[in-house]
Amino acid sequence: MKSSVTVSVLVLVLVNVLSGCAPSANQFKGTASEHDIVAGFWLGLWQGFIAPFVFVTSLFKSNLGIYEVHNNGAWYSFGYLFGLACFLAPSHWSVRSPATPPV
Repeated sequence: MKSSVTVSVLVLVLVNVLSGCAPSANQFKGTASEHDIVAGFWLGLWQGFIAPFVFVTSLFKSNLGIYEVHNNGAWYSFGYLFGLACFLAPSHWSVRSPATPPV
């Protein structure tokens, strides 16, 4: 009996924590920022590439964000993820010349 109550409480806590991570709709999608810019693919690509550096910096500065909320939607997200993947791709994914056979 006691273990079923413990399991129930743990499940409720887990569901509560995971529901806090659920994404929601972006209210600023398609609207211009204070600089009259709506971020598109190219800005998303750049911001995705520099995201690891901005993340580390954002730990020390409270006014930095790593994702532009004033974006045009799917193209910005694609550019952001592509830039992030290009930065984080392991070096062994690069093209290498075949090894020369021993003489």
